[in-house]
Amino acid sequence: MSNPAPLPSFRYHPDPLKSGSVAASENECVCCGETRGYVYTVAPNGEEDIEEDSICPWCIADGSAHEKLGVEFTDANGIPDGTPPAAVKEIVERTPGYAAWQSEEWRSCCGDAAAFIAPIGKAELRSPEYAHLKDKVLAYLIEDGCSPADAPLVLSRLHRDKGPGTAYVFQCLHCGKYHFHVDVL
Repeated sequence: MSNPAPLPSFRYHPDPLKSGSVAASENECVCCGETRGYVYTVAPNGEEDIEEDSICPWCIADGSAHEKLGVEFTDANGIPDGTPPAAVKEIVERTPGYAAWQSEEWRSCCGDAAAFIAPIGKAELRSPEYAHLKDKVLAYLIEDGCSPADAPLVLSRLHRDKGPGTAYVFQCLHCGKYHFHVDVL
């Protein structure tokens, strides 16, 4: 397919191409049987093993992949207690998740789930797009239990696509505050 349709909109994952959770592909979707130009790049959770790069974003967005294949795109246990059940359901059943080294954790703020923005590492934190987050990620590391002396070293070793660790950026849909999950090998 040379001219794919625009991607569906995901409230809690606004740019799955940028985050790497969706990519251009000529693979056929295992749910709808169509080649739509894009696929989900992460293997979903389910009783049956469904390969990565095999489900189109449209089957995620309309819930048919969850319904027909019995898959989930984020583990509900990684979403904070108190997140509205409708938001949890939307993230688990109809939103592309992301691949973490150990386990995904979704963030919440202002009584709602936050939007997943992207995985980042030290290179991204040097870029104009994410440089404003460097001190926030450093503060998160310390708040999460890393010693103030070790946090800069951990920050310097973060990488978007390979270990030893990655920072995952979320943003509140209501107040705009950034939240993080740092996962290490």
